[in-house]
Amino acid sequence: MINGPNSLTILICTHNRVDLLLRTLEFLNSAQRPKGWQVGVLVAANACSDETVIRLENFKQIKPDALALDWFEEPTPGKSHALNSAIPRIRSDLVAFVDDDHRVDSAYLVNLCRAAEAYPDADLFCGRILPDWDGSEPAWVHDKGPYRIYPLPVPRFDQGDTPKPLALDSAIPGGGNLFLRREWCERVGGFSTEFGPVGHNLGGAEDLEWVRRALHLGARLQYVPDVVQYHYVDGERLALAYLIKKAYIRSASNVRLSEDNSTSGGRVPAFMYRKVAGYLLWVLTAIKAQHRRFYLVRLAAAMGECRGYHLRHKDRLQAHSLTGSGKH
Repeated sequence: MINGPNSLTILICTHNRVDLLLRTLEFLNSAQRPKGWQVGVLVAANACSDETVIRLENFKQIKPDALALDWFEEPTPGKSHALNSAIPRIRSDLVAFVDDDHRVDSAYLVNLCRAAEAYPDADLFCGRILPDWDGSEPAWVHDKGPYRIYPLPVPRFDQGDTPKPLALDSAIPGGGNLFLRREWCERVGGFSTEFGPVGHNLGGAEDLEWVRRALHLGARLQYVPDVVQYHYVDGERLALAYLIKKAYIRSASNVRLSEDNSTSGGRVPAFMYRKVAGYLLWVLTAIKAQHRRFYLVRLAAAMGECRGYHLRHKDRLQAHSLTGSGKH
């Protein structure tokens, strides 16, 4: 692994998506190289049963001038396990997270390293994640009206064209386009295995939970809009079943992570039941397909919120029990 001053490791966790992974590696190697920086790639093959390792070896052999490439296998399923196995292996100044279904633009590496130099007081950085639309997607994904679908089926993080610091009371980025100074990995600790995807399910929020912990410890987070990654779009994400499932799971995770203490004991508040009932009524009475799709997704999100309140209450009871018993 690379190390020393002005060194950068690109960390990619992957599970049985070798074609997309190699596509990501091609874009990384096509990007402009930052002068005065060492750049390498570390791939964490998480419970892979496809040809990931074989094809990584082939990639390294046929591309001798590519970025330094290393990989390892983490047998325990779950992205958080892969991240926690990868971090101790990294010795570079900077760590950048790239998902295996992302592509980077041609200036990604240059702009990333430039940001680290331009903001010496920043500890964590995030850039933009944009859906990699190709024009074949349905019109509704671009709808900005009252019936727009959210969360979007394809991740998007865009805080505008102006660099700025972000804090706990602003939008918090996930790990898809996060980069940071390595010492913060040790200060914050591992990624929670209670969150995050296992295989290709829709679990998430392990990155949000980690960033929140970092900010609570005093980390300074800088948004850098010219560091851009594009998220691959596959047809499955545009299906109604996917929209509903994602809205439910991600809403549950967001509420579970919430620090709002306004509800008694963290239990599901009464207004949430009214919210679920209201969306159910709209689903049953909607005539237009656009409206029905919107209300089905909102209903799933509301039910996910209820699930999140329940999980948060259980988390707090468990934490209280451990504190009361003197366990740490």
